[in-house]
Amino acid sequence: MLRKIIGILVVLALFLLVACDTNAVNNSVTIANSGNNRYKAVRITPEIHNYANRDLSDLRIKDSAGEYVPYFIRVGGKSESETVGQQFSMSLINAYTKDDNFYFDYVVTDIPQHDIIATSIKLSTSYSGFAKNISVYGSYDNTNWEFVKNDSLFSVDGKAKLNIEFDKIQKYTHYRFRLNNNLEKITFDSVTLNYSFVTQERFYFIEEIHPVYTIEEKDNLTHINIEGLKNLRLAEIIIDTDSMFQRNASALGVRKELYNLFFNEASYTDTSLTFKQQVSNDDILLMIIQNGDDKPININGIIVRYYADELVFEDRGCDNYTLLFGADGSIKAPDYDIVRYMEEIIKGEIDQLRITDVFLVESGGSREQYDFTLIFNIAVIIVAVILGVVIVLKLKKK
Repeated sequence: MLRKIIGILVVLALFLLVACDTNAVNNSVTIANSGNNRYKAVRITPEIHNYANRDLSDLRIKDSAGEYVPYFIRVGGKSESETVGQQFSMSLINAYTKDDNFYFDYVVTDIPQHDIIATSIKLSTSYSGFAKNISVYGSYDNTNWEFVKNDSLFSVDGKAKLNIEFDKIQKYTHYRFRLNNNLEKITFDSVTLNYSFVTQERFYFIEEIHPVYTIEEKDNLTHINIEGLKNLRLAEIIIDTDSMFQRNASALGVRKELYNLFFNEASYTDTSLTFKQQVSNDDILLMIIQNGDDKPININGIIVRYYADELVFEDRGCDNYTLLFGADGSIKAPDYDIVRYMEEIIKGEIDQLRITDVFLVESGGSREQYDFTLIFNIAVIIVAVILGVVIVLKLKKK
């Protein structure tokens, strides 16, 4: 009898020990292996961010043998600086009307001995209240003209776009602008040909998702409740709409005027609320549009771009790996040697893997965390007391 009681108490103690293990994880995904390179990488998806600790300290990778695989987290990021290499002033040499189109011909004022290279044209004008479609042509001799690109110019309510970015470097000395209509008789005060280059220090991993959302109309406000953004470092939220509007929108402390306007077959649009890697701590992100006395705009969809991170690890020849996450908010991130030489690893070729099977314990992104330490200690004391009483009774019988 004593042996049975002791056996039951030991099993109970082991059960409590396992149940109280603070490193037990709740969620997992399968990483499908592919490629022949030594190192592998997999992007951390929004689902993983939603269910994991915010700092990703609970992430663990296991191979097919159940052994932990060392990894490091590669955080995407980039700082850009644009440097203007050269600027060339341009002079108007001709302006005329033909077939209801208005033409302006410009030439570089002081043509240098070397080739002119340009990445954009900047125009300035004192006119406002217009939006125009413009076609740009280039020439070397003011006789033979080649099409460069179609674009748009506008200046409405203090917002202006008077810069034309080329799709590739151009070397023309002459440029022609064609406006489909110019009833306002717009002229340009100055035209400057620019060459600039952009330096990139780091690279962004920017991913795009189309999240689930709901809309509520409250008073003169549109509430857009966006799901699945918890713990994501946000880049921008874009509203897909066919409505014509100009209104203020806000989310996560960011406020901006959005607009989608159409005039005389020309349009100018900015329906993107931009962020500087702000993070939502909630399961539902609230975005508010101020409608004033106008009707709510028609929202066809929501697009979210976020800064993604990826896990990088050394391959062990497994067909699949398992990523575990969602353990405990107090768990510390692992300390692996691979972190110390990560800069050398990312210089080489890395296979990009994909996530297949996803197992989530709960449907929501938030989980309660319990501290079982006190419960475990009490259980141990109870087991010890019961065991002591049994032993004493056994001795008395003898």
